[in-house]
Amino acid sequence: MKAKQSNFTEILVLVTPHFNLAATMAFLDPFRAANYLAGKQHFRWCIASEKGGLCRASNGIRIAVEPLQTQRQARPDIVLVSSSWTPEAFSSELLLSAIRRYARTGSYVGGIDTAAFILAEAGLLNGRRATVHYEHIDSFGENYPRIDVCEDLYVHDGNIGTCCGGAAAGDYALSLLRGLVGDALTSDCAKYLFHNNLRGPGVHQTDEHLEPLGNTAPQKVRDAIEIMERHLETPISIPALCARAGISQRQLNRLFRKYVKTSPQLYYRDIRLDRARGLVTQTELPIAEIALASGFASQVHFSRAYKARFGASATQDRIEGRVPFEFRAWPMYRPPDSDKNGD
Repeated sequence: MKAKQSNFTEILVLVTPHFNLAATMAFLDPFRAANYLAGKQHFRWCIASEKGGLCRASNGIRIAVEPLQTQRQARPDIVLVSSSWTPEAFSSELLLSAIRRYARTGSYVGGIDTAAFILAEAGLLNGRRATVHYEHIDSFGENYPRIDVCEDLYVHDGNIGTCCGGAAAGDYALSLLRGLVGDALTSDCAKYLFHNNLRGPGVHQTDEHLEPLGNTAPQKVRDAIEIMERHLETPISIPALCARAGISQRQLNRLFRKYVKTSPQLYYRDIRLDRARGLVTQTELPIAEIALASGFASQVHFSRAYKARFGASATQDRIEGRVPFEFRAWPMYRPPDSDKNGD
């Protein structure tokens, strides 16, 4: 992204109800630091939502935002869409039309966390490379087969960008900042924010060296888990897995009991069920297809295993699982119906 010639770089942040507040602020903070360290205002920003007013973030905190209608004449240089739970519930035609208009008139349009779903609905990602939070990668790929989805922390593809969210939103912002103000000020901002290393495009979300289990478990256990994760749709037998990992089944059982606190069979089943739950709660795929895509040849077996693991049938979870996580976990904090759009 090239630096502009006018006095300010205008940033418009579009949030949806239940957006991730920490990731959104992690994106804005490098630009705030740039203003402070440069001693002048290089950047200014506005945060808006479809309806404006108080918008509830995923942690329950509400922030005051502008109504999207007040931004109709705005020509921001950067538009960032920030969403988290149930992005499909907030992909209104008003929001999608605004995003298309900004892209058409030359804004750089980015999305963090699950906002890739919204950019995809707006038609901005067809034929492009994009990323989304790893929890949603399977469902994103199923919903949008024309998009080249990857597990990178963030992706720039022309004037469109996507970021998985979390702390990576800071890396994403710093990469944009670097193109606008150069290396020196960007480096100062990173140091000021104690961002010791700028992770560039191409860095994956899931680094095996950073996995908590990877720091303690023997290599053979990590090898076995990697093989399992590569064979979720078409499971392989534990004896075949042991042969590929170069370990006896008896030894693998012993190591799993010690380091993973369960058997290889149960661990393998559970990660397949975890994949299934993502597809159940984040796509409209038929339950029978999800069972097959998760390595269950028998739908009866799948239904029983699913309910035993998650405490609800897949059909029930498809409905209730779409309520934002913190409201599922603590029903006393569930907002009234009138609050579902952040009012």
